[in-house]
Amino acid sequence: MSYFTGFFNGIVAIMIAIIPTTILWQLLTGSKVFEMDIIGNFANMVNTIGDAGFVGFLTLVFVMYFFVKK
Repeated sequence: MSYFTGFFNGIVAIMIAIIPTTILWQLLTGSKVFEMDIIGNFANMVNTIGDAGFVGFLTLVFVMYFFVKK
């Protein structure tokens, strides 16, 4: 079980490191990374959560629960 936990923690750590790098790259160069519009996707996600009202808020709390270190 600890093998899987360590594996997924490593994947999440890599993704948390890659996302800010891709946002910075897109801001500085204006080109997409891996043919994905990171900033556009993030803006759409925020708008979707905002339009969902209380359910969106609960979803945000649920997702943030996994990223908060205890």
